[in-house]
Amino acid sequence: MKILYLAPHAFYVDRGTPISVDLNLRAISDRGRDEVHVCVYGRGEDRAYPNVTVHRADVPRWVGEIGPGFSAKKLLADVSLFRLAGQVFRRERPDLVYAGEEAVFLATRLRRRFGVPYVYDMDSSLAQQLVEKKRWLRPLAGCFAWCEGRAIRGAAACVPVCPALADVARSRGAEHVELLPDISDLADPDRPATGFLRERLGLPPGRPILMYVGNLEAYQGVDLLLGGYELALRQQADLELVIVGGSDADLAAYRRKVERRGLAGRAHLLGRWPAARLDEVLAEADILASPRVRGINTPQKIFPYLHSGRPVLMTDLLTHNQVVDNSVCRLAAPTPAAFASAMKELADDAGLRARLGAAGRAFVEAGHVYAAHRRRVDRLLDGVAARHACGAADTAHT
Repeated sequence: MKILYLAPHAFYVDRGTPISVDLNLRAISDRGRDEVHVCVYGRGEDRAYPNVTVHRADVPRWVGEIGPGFSAKKLLADVSLFRLAGQVFRRERPDLVYAGEEAVFLATRLRRRFGVPYVYDMDSSLAQQLVEKKRWLRPLAGCFAWCEGRAIRGAAACVPVCPALADVARSRGAEHVELLPDISDLADPDRPATGFLRERLGLPPGRPILMYVGNLEAYQGVDLLLGGYELALRQQADLELVIVGGSDADLAAYRRKVERRGLAGRAHLLGRWPAARLDEVLAEADILASPRVRGINTPQKIFPYLHSGRPVLMTDLLTHNQVVDNSVCRLAAPTPAAFASAMKELADDAGLRARLGAAGRAFVEAGHVYAAHRRRVDRLLDGVAARHACGAADTAHT
């Protein structure tokens, strides 16, 4: 098949959705029988894959850095991206459009006008995301749900990343749903700790390290993590907190929060860290945390977390418990008190840490590694091609 892949974000950058796109492009490229044209924003690190061409939209530089989620900046960038996608579509005449996020609405238009089927890559519910991030948009929730439902019903396949999103797709009339969960792509899950992080941050030897890795957006629950950690220290929990990731502005804001809570010297902000070297920093942790408090999609980070063999503390919310349970991680209610109790329990019990770490790794290796992802991508694309005769004949797009 010839595939037009629409990814409305900077690419490649170390963030959840671009990481997923990178994995998808690798899997499609490894099939060795498809030609892919990818349209992305202008910024980001170059990536090269056999049979894949990356086209970059000329987004004005004054737009600046575009973070995750809905924003005016993203809408401005989409104008450039959609213009580019139209040009590539007319020139390349693809058999299939693979669309993520709001690009699905362009794919819907192309299907209506030219009859080209599209796959909707659902890494979140756009309707839910809009009203969660911008509360003033809540009166329009019904309209957003209707628009998203129309895009879902028109798709040749909806590709959610978790069971809750699969339920959303089915409830809105999806023709075909193919679950494509996130995976771990750690370079070396067995990498031993070197102690570089303790030396760099001046941490005392022997004291367990509780670590969070990811952006510092509100939905990630880093404020909950800090509140729980503050209470855990009052309960004499013996551990250090290290927060990895975040934009410069978010790092500055959280440094102030750490100071206000009296956690200076115990809560440490490392800053950005390359995803390709994630195994290096995870190896330094004794406990990992995913304190997400909003959304129904499962965080991509929990799979490399679990794959590292470290015990993982997560909020006991649908975002996590639709995929994992207390046999492979430690789920805690999304309150500072519950998180503090779980932190202390894990810090005090090395045996519990070892048991959960081993169980978590086994869970990931059973179905959340690259080989499993390749099989799922093959099944998805072969199924769409068979149902819609994609690639069987050259279609006359005008």
